[in-house]
Amino acid sequence: MLRQDYNRIDPKRRNVVDHRKKQFATAQFKDADYSSRLNFYSEPPTADITLEQFEQWAIDRLRVLAELEACSFRNKTPAEAATHMKPILDKYLPMDSNSSGSSKLQAQRRKDHYSHFILRLAFAQTEDLRRRFTRVETMLFRMRFNADDLADRTHFVSGLDLDWWEPVTEQEKSDFAAELNAMTSGRKASPEDKNWFKVDWMRVPELVEPRRVFLRGGKAFVPGREQATMVVAEFTTRLEKALDMTSKALPRLDEDDRLTPILNHLSKNFITPDSSYMSESTTTNASVTAGSIDSLSQHFPACMSHLHRSLRRDAHLKHYGRLQYSLFLKGIGLNLEEALMFWRGAFHKVTDDQFNKEYRYNVRHVYGDVGGDSNRRGGGYSPYSCQKILTEHPPGPGEAHGCPYRHFNMENLSVLVQAMGVNDRAVMQGIKEDKESQKYHMACNRVFEHLNKAEIKRAKDEGVLTANQLETIVHPNEYFKRSYLLKNLSQETADVKMEAS
Repeated sequence: MLRQDYNRIDPKRRNVVDHRKKQFATAQFKDADYSSRLNFYSEPPTADITLEQFEQWAIDRLRVLAELEACSFRNKTPAEAATHMKPILDKYLPMDSNSSGSSKLQAQRRKDHYSHFILRLAFAQTEDLRRRFTRVETMLFRMRFNADDLADRTHFVSGLDLDWWEPVTEQEKSDFAAELNAMTSGRKASPEDKNWFKVDWMRVPELVEPRRVFLRGGKAFVPGREQATMVVAEFTTRLEKALDMTSKALPRLDEDDRLTPILNHLSKNFITPDSSYMSESTTTNASVTAGSIDSLSQHFPACMSHLHRSLRRDAHLKHYGRLQYSLFLKGIGLNLEEALMFWRGAFHKVTDDQFNKEYRYNVRHVYGDVGGDSNRRGGGYSPYSCQKILTEHPPGPGEAHGCPYRHFNMENLSVLVQAMGVNDRAVMQGIKEDKESQKYHMACNRVFEHLNKAEIKRAKDEGVLTANQLETIVHPNEYFKRSYLLKNLSQETADVKMEAS
């Protein structure tokens, strides 16, 4: 009898003990039905996608978030950021409204849903990444919410089931009519002004401080036009909690050797998107030869400008400097034959025999002319991105590679950027602030915009800037490409018109 009691399993605990029943059950994967382009991302997606979609969708969203963060760094107003981001969003993460009648609504929203959760996995690893991810995702949600149709937005909010706010009754509107009218007086009339909501005042401190709500009995009476503030605040709160839960679940992914490398790569590249994200060609129609490098160097970013100046001064560069600069020159269109001529001429203090023994093979290896089979098939190595230059092989004594905005002290950095043509004190102060706050790629973009400000204005006036050319520069070869095209805008425009005709 005792033995039987000891072995008997409590029926109430049977589901817990027999874990295999759930663990090995057939999963119910299905596509979600997206009734709105707005999403709180409360439920994870469950349909199948390919590994290629997993990576590419995350990359596309990362480009959007990185550009949103750049808008914040540049102190753009919400209106300026929305205008700047529209072509970029249309390219990488389009989201048509219900009223558009587009046949791509579900596909667009599916990509948005998945890409958010993929990056949530990538950026839940550290507190800093979680904080940054929450900030830029909130910016993206706010931008979409403000741009959405009133009917679609109302439908979305009504489905949120937020229990911490309640509509103001008609009786309350009548009792506090004078106070409520005072809150909306002097503003342009809006259909949303007829709706009022009541919440605990601590929920909306950003509305209490500028006196944009009416307070009574610990409650804030919020006009409908301020609804976005409450919805966005709720989005942020829920995302912060979700990221905290995700961070605790991350160790379970360690065994998946397919996803972990992708997620690690994405999280590292939140500094600035990597070269693999630069899908467009960085070449131009410039004639790049050994003899033209000096004249083309006016279009080089600070890292390559410093390497070029060091090479001309010392007639030598150490290994990582040669590698970084060789790959850059290869990327702008210098072919192998011209590259060998360039490096032989630059190393004029060494004999032909020494050059052939110590340096010629390395140049050929960069281009895939020699080396392993995979290197030859791939055409050699790819030019370094800003992310790679910032994070790999920091320069030591006597070395000229790396990122000047990170690796130089302010005095040496000032000398370099002044030699490039930057003499504006406000720009120099901005570079100093960017360096101190570790926004190195923003300092580089600041220099680019100053050196090309007349050409950028002209290109905007003529409407010839594309979505790619509006994005923050995150690759030295992209810097060169944009600078060269802007300085040769007249010829480029003529070529485009000729092709069109």
